[in-house]
Amino acid sequence: MKSKLDPRIRRIINRIRDESLRKKILAFLSDLSVEINGERYSGLPLAEAPASRSHHHSYPGGLIEHILSTINIALALCDSVERIYGGRVDRDLVIGGVVLHDILKPLTYYEKDGGSYRNSPLGERLDHLTLLVSEMLKRNFPLSLIHIVAASHGQAGPISPKTIEALICHIADDADSKMNWEVLNAAKYLVREVTGEPWDRMDSKMAFMILAWKAEGGWEGLKSQIEEFKRKSSICK
Repeated sequence: MKSKLDPRIRRIINRIRDESLRKKILAFLSDLSVEINGERYSGLPLAEAPASRSHHHSYPGGLIEHILSTINIALALCDSVERIYGGRVDRDLVIGGVVLHDILKPLTYYEKDGGSYRNSPLGERLDHLTLLVSEMLKRNFPLSLIHIVAASHGQAGPISPKTIEALICHIADDADSKMNWEVLNAAKYLVREVTGEPWDRMDSKMAFMILAWKAEGGWEGLKSQIEEFKRKSSICK
């Protein structure tokens, strides 16, 4: 699906020094769709897509947030490998791997009424990694980058990381996914405790705000802040 690329993602890609690889990734992101047996499949716009249906970053815009956060973690790991351990890392491959590793998830999701997600007809038959690896092969991406994508799930995926770049991307992906999942769960628990009601459709910014309210004001402060937030939200509607 053709759409304007988020400028934050573009800035990340522009850090890739290899001009050929940079252009190849930008071209890929300019039209996130695949063709199978003459039928073209597209999905949710990248800007509106979650990073998962019901786990981490499972809200509109979650996929972009996941990419942005994961690249921060991955580059910090690159620094550790190079500055502490004296290793060598191809940062072009790390950046490309992080940007691409979940990039076809929007094709595998469908948004239901009420804002939750289910698998799309394509997603019921093929997972995002299979789709992405096949597309990268078609588009003649480097084998080293295809491996990073294929190994992004670590031991739970089709192949485990065999290069330092693939390992960095997997660890960064896993760390960000777990952090987001735990923060969302914690915030939803706190809301249920003080209101007696679920708050299932929550993004990470709201979740971190709720955790801060609890840390700063305790249970009573949290309850007061949630009530005030709901009051202001109803006024704005």
